[in-house]
Formats: sequence, C-alpha cells, structure tokens
Amino acid sequence: MKAPALFFIAALYCGTLLAAPIEKEYIVVSGGPSLIEWEKYKTTPHDHWWCNFIHASRIRIEQIREKNGPDVPITWLVYRRAYVRRAERQEHQDLIGMINSVRDKYHVKLVWFDKGSDVINYLNSGMPRNQVKIANFDYFGHSNRACFMFDYSNDIDSGSKSWLHETELYQIHHGLFSSDCHIKSWGCYTAESMSQSWRRATGKKMEGAIGKTDYSTGELPRVSKRWAF
Repeated sequence: MKAPALFFIAALYCGTLLAAPIEKEYIVVSGGPSLIEWEKYKTTPHDHWWCNFIHASRIRIEQIREKNGPDVPITWLVYRRAYVRRAERQEHQDLIGMINSVRDKYHVKLVWFDKGSDVINYLNSGMPRNQVKIANFDYFGHSNRACFMFDYSNDIDSGSKSWLHETELYQIHHGLFSSDCHIKSWGCYTAESMSQSWRRATGKKMEGAIGKTDYSTGELPRVSKRWAF
C-alpha cells in the first residue's frame, strides 16, 4: 500500500478517536400563572397558587438530577413577564427571587423567555446541536389542544399574547433530539392535536393529555382522562 493511502487511513482512525462524544441536554419549560383579576368571577378559577408550574418544574428537575447525576446540563426556560405581573398585582413578594433560588439549588441554567419563537430558537441553537442533543423536553403551563399558552389570563382575560402554536412547530430543526428522548407536555388537552403536529414536525413523539391536567396535588400534574401520544 502506498504511503498516502496509509496516511489517509491513519488520519481517519485518529479523527474517529478524537471526535467529541455526543452530549445530552435536559430542557424544562415553564409558562406563567393567571391573575385573580381575570379569574375571580369564574366557576373554577385558575392558579390559586402562583407556584403551580414552578413547583411541578422543580419536581421534574429534581427527578432528572437524581436519575442522571449532578453534572448533566439542565436548562430551565421560564416565561418571566407573567411572574413579574403576578408579583406586582397579586402576591406582593419577590417571585423572581424565589425562582432564582430553585435555579441555584439544582444548578440549572435559567433562561427567561418572552415568546414562542424564543423557545424554538433555544431548541435549535441554544447549544451546538451537532454535539449536544436534547434528551428531555417537559412543558408545564397552560395549553389547549393546539397551543402552549405561556401567559393565559395574565395579560388579558381568558386569552394569551404569548404562545407556541402547533402551526409553528415546523420551525424546529430536525436532528435536535437524542434517540431516547423524553418529550411531554403537562398542560391540558395537548394530545388531542398538538402531539400529532409535534411528531409530524420533528419526527419525535410528544406525550400529552387527553382532557385537563390538575396541578393542585403538590406533585406532578394528574390527568382527568389519560396520557397519550
């Protein structure tokens, strides 16, 4: 065999040995709570406790830490504006500081976001996705069958100004997720439409609820009917 061919084989072999291993990132997304000024006249008002979505996210983050160790990268995306408004208009305490304390306790990267495109942009390029694949995506917040609603009944009564709709999911790049990724929406009704749109857009299943979800137990949300894909 000629020397150039030997050199090529050696270089290819060394390149394989030196290639950086694929790492994994765990992502949790938290929407925001409603305000009593919009909810007080309803038969069943939403979000008596401001911390519904934060508490459930903390439980899930703790599970990920316990299962995967102290060093795996966990990124927590939180819709900040809803907590600022809830603090100013209703709680009159430092909710942002409390959220920061969860960040510090579990050593997660906290990313504040404003709109659905911020979430998509982080999925696509928050990490170099050729090297760091997404192994987990959990959503805690308000939703309907076709949409994550990050500020439901916070800015306006029974509606949202910040959302991620199923028609926007095509903007998520292919190849972001690990082969064994866990993807779940803990919001209401997701499996009734959005889960199917997610799979068409990404090639990955997203577990979601048939029916409503209940955050009042102090644990991970319960579903009124069943979980499905």
